[in-house]
Amino acid sequence: MPAEAPGSGEGADAGVPRERRRRRGRARARTEALLHTLKRSRRVKANDRERNRMHHLNAALDELRSVLPTFPDDTKLTKIETLRFAYNYIWALSETLRLA
Repeated sequence: MPAEAPGSGEGADAGVPRERRRRRGRARARTEALLHTLKRSRRVKANDRERNRMHHLNAALDELRSVLPTFPDDTKLTKIETLRFAYNYIWALSETLRLA
């Protein structure tokens, strides 16, 4: 019977117990405390991203409100009202241009 080359075939890890094999890549063994810390860190980062996204969205809506004509001037439109009013305002301006 021919001898197998070292490191090839099924017998490559035959002498090494399964527990002592080295893990590679992302499949590392992690403790519960480390997993909890990672999850918390990811959640904090996700919360920061969402908070920044909402700040940018609110700033953009405030800027849009500033260029829309509203009566009375001290009325603050809600987000959906701002978007609907902007859509209708743009449509009315385009119709005015089309008819002129």
